[in-house]
Amino acid sequence: MIKTNNLNKVFTTEEIETTALNKVNFEIKQGEFVAIMGPSGCGKSTLLNLIGLLDNPTDGQLFFLDHEVSKYTERQRANLRKENIGFVFQSFNLIDELTVFENVELPLLYLGVSSADRKTRVNEVLETVGIMHRVNHFPQQLSGGQQQRVAVARAVVSKPKLILADEPTGNLDSSHGEEVMKMLTELNENGTTIIQVTHSPAYAEFSQRTIHLFDGHIVTENINEEHRV
Repeated sequence: MIKTNNLNKVFTTEEIETTALNKVNFEIKQGEFVAIMGPSGCGKSTLLNLIGLLDNPTDGQLFFLDHEVSKYTERQRANLRKENIGFVFQSFNLIDELTVFENVELPLLYLGVSSADRKTRVNEVLETVGIMHRVNHFPQQLSGGQQQRVAVARAVVSKPKLILADEPTGNLDSSHGEEVMKMLTELNENGTTIIQVTHSPAYAEFSQRTIHLFDGHIVTENINEEHRV
């Protein structure tokens, strides 16, 4: 599903050049649940941005669903992204002026889904994440755990092939964090490929394997114990 070949990302200002990723090589197959770990500033979020087609690499190759996308324009990336990728962020990124229903409905509006279909799909996914009783509330009326459930619902409502989760439990206490990880696990069991960035070894254990980054390099990769064959 995703493959990189000597992937590099360099950020340049007038005074300084920073190598965020240096010759990164890995492959992620359809249906996997992969964690990316490493200290702050090691390139985790940069890598997620490239995989999520939010940015282009400086050089190297990036394959997404058999497309070589490293030189795609923003429009090409956006078209591929909106139909295939759902995002879950640490800060929830919900729109305060929209209700729970309207926040979750947003990706379907962009995709031109009919009103009747939107209602059905939003209600289904809100049932799945257990937040249906809050459908007409606004984000500020919800707890952190509830807001992240809404964010997960929004990420999956368009039935993407891939979910990218950047520190999805970072703003949550342990019980709500565990809840979100169980939701991601269920989605993965139903066939969705998931890549999460996390600082937590405990949450990384929910994934099938963990990629460790350090200073822009992959230093180790390991299969998590309970997923060993």
